[in-house]
Amino acid sequence: MTLRQRAFLGLQHLLPKTLLTRLAGAFARRRIPLLTPWVMRTFIRAYGVNMEEAAQPDPAAYPTFNAFFTRPLHSAARPLAPPPALLCPCDGAVSEAGALDGDRLLQAKGVTYTTAQLLGDASLAESFRGGSFATLYLAPRDYHRVHMPADGVLESMTYLPGGLYSVNPATAAARPGLFARNERVVTTFLGAGDRFAVVLVGAMIVGGIRTPWAGRVTPRSAESWRMRADTPLLYARGSEMGTFELGSTVILLFPQGRARLDDALIPGRKVRMGEAIGEVYEADSGQQCPESDPPKSEGG
Repeated sequence: MTLRQRAFLGLQHLLPKTLLTRLAGAFARRRIPLLTPWVMRTFIRAYGVNMEEAAQPDPAAYPTFNAFFTRPLHSAARPLAPPPALLCPCDGAVSEAGALDGDRLLQAKGVTYTTAQLLGDASLAESFRGGSFATLYLAPRDYHRVHMPADGVLESMTYLPGGLYSVNPATAAARPGLFARNERVVTTFLGAGDRFAVVLVGAMIVGGIRTPWAGRVTPRSAESWRMRADTPLLYARGSEMGTFELGSTVILLFPQGRARLDDALIPGRKVRMGEAIGEVYEADSGQQCPESDPPKSEGG
């Protein structure tokens, strides 16, 4: 760990992360005359946000910062790759991706953690042993709605309380088990020939995580809880399944033999929602994806 990384991590230890996150969320949900429009314009300039992709390109039309930040895009902005492509669920950059080493995921070079730690459920984690994963980081300038990578029927949603550390690459490289320590929402779907999981990881200043079936799931509470779908809720590939109110990370998990990720999904690669990031292999198709080598780590 470099001196800069140590200093950044130390500062996060000292900051009142929960208080800052709640204050940021409270501001983002309200329109403060003069201040809110100024913050939106400043944000657009600072991060180079492409408003031409938005369904409403005029920043002045958004009543709150949250409305601007979670803005929908126009219908042609994110075309979907045709089946059997596995769709990228969000805009962002690849943190890590590949085959699980048994039950272990790469967080960053030389840093691993387990699916049981991430999902908070050892039995559920076992269903992904030897499967594949992709961790995608959403930067502030990115589109912050999350979409289905494949057709799926909602099975369950679990809220897991945790910390609110930044999830940027510097923190991911410096803090072991970061994604399993932070507040997160674990969703599982029945589809792609089996079960798959989409995990929405919270972070400092993330004012909330929403889903279309439950509304606002965070900000944080002290206890974990689980919701199981009483009636089948089918979400088609490419349909919206979550929203980050300020940025964070999405982690995909697939069982062994059900999905193959592109070799080009290397750390740092920019991705956009709807593009192909691999292929899905349905259980009833007689196909099974070729085996891939587990990710190599140094010192892990």
